Amino acid sequence: MIRYKKYQMTGEKSPLKGLWYARPLIEDTFDTERLAKHMANHNTPYSEGLIKGVLTDMISCTKELILDGKNVKLDDLAIFSVGIVSKKGATSAAAFTLADNVKGLKLCARATGELSNAQINLEGQLKEAYKYNVDGGESGGGNKPGGNDGEEENPLG
Repeated sequence: MIRYKKYQMTGEKSPLKGLWYARPLIEDTFDTERLAKHMANHNTPYSEGLIKGVLTDMISCTKELILDGKNVKLDDLAIFSVGIVSKKGATSAAAFTLADNVKGLKLCARATGELSNAQINLEGQLKEAYKYNVDGGESGGGNKPGGNDGEEENPLG
């Protein structure tokens, strides 16, 4: 069950200001150690320590390969790759420079195999985390988006 909370866009210059949207409520984050423990509890003959070691090596190798310009596909999970964040476009190929036109790099992950967006839409179920009062307030916390350091993302994708 994916719990969500309602939030109102507040960015002064946003064309979406004042509109309400849903955002998933992330209640916990599993690090490598907790993931290994969770996996070890799924009737596997492998110990938590062995699983953690394999996951740690996988993470290290995935970083190495991505930083070498390769994609890493974990079947039925995601394809991890590097993306380039642009500052602005250049008027010609000759006018293009990294300093003027590239802001930096970013990690990209896109669903693959059985963990596709379509499959998540079929299998995922949403449930409101807490109800809102009629006056627009809520009965269980603030209505501001959390965990994004004040930056608002586009709720339309």
